[in-house]
Amino acid sequence: MNLYGDYANVSALKRILEQSGEDVIVDKLSFGDIADLSQYDFIFVGSGTENNQKLVLNDFKKYRDSLKAYIESGKCALFTGNSFEMLGKTITDADGKSFDGLGFFGFTVKEQNKTRMTSDVIYEADFLKTPLVGFVNKCGEIEGNSAPMFSVKLGLADCENSQGEGVRSNNLFGTHLTGPALMKNPHFLEYVAELILGRKPETAYLVHEKAGYEITLTELTKRMNES
Repeated sequence: MNLYGDYANVSALKRILEQSGEDVIVDKLSFGDIADLSQYDFIFVGSGTENNQKLVLNDFKKYRDSLKAYIESGKCALFTGNSFEMLGKTITDADGKSFDGLGFFGFTVKEQNKTRMTSDVIYEADFLKTPLVGFVNKCGEIEGNSAPMFSVKLGLADCENSQGEGVRSNNLFGTHLTGPALMKNPHFLEYVAELILGRKPETAYLVHEKAGYEITLTELTKRMNES
C-alpha cells in the first residue's frame, strides 16, 4: 500500500545502506505473490484506503507464521499508516463489520466514517534521543494498546483517552505516522539502518534532511507551546 507516497521510506533506507557500502535489492510484493520472508533484512508496508487495507489483510494472512518467525528473529519491519492496524486483534469498520487481524498485539481498531482525523505530530520514544515529527491521517481509533511505542507530545494518539501511539515488538515498528517517517526523521532512519547493518551507518550526506527536520521540529514545538 502506498496511499501517502510512503515508498520514500524504502528509498531513504536504500540510500543510507548504499552510502554505507552495501548492495541493496528491493522487491515489491503485491496481491497473490508468494515470498520467503526469511530471505529479507527489512519489510515495509505502507498506508492504504480502508477498503484496500481489508484486501491486503486477507492476503497477508498467508504470511502470519513466517512474519511471526521473522519478528522473533530480530529482523526489522516498519508498518506505517493504517497498515499497522492489521497487526492487532480485530478491525471493525464503519458499518460494524469485524475483521480478524494478524493478532500480534491485543489492541482493537474501530473505524468511523464521519470525518477523518488529521494532525501534525510530535512523538517521543525511549529508544531515540530526539522526537519524531510527521503527519497522521486516519479514521480508526485504537483501544487496548497496553505498551505504545511513542509518547504523544503534539497531535493524535491511539484514541481520545490515550497519550500513546504505535507499537513495537523486537525490531518491528508500527505507527500511523506518515510523512514519510524515515525521510522526515533522519535520526530514526539512522537507528533502523544501524539495526539492519549491525554497525553505524554513513550519515554525513544527510545534511539537508537534518536541517529540514530541525525546522519542522522548531515550528511544531512553537505551535505546541502556544496551544
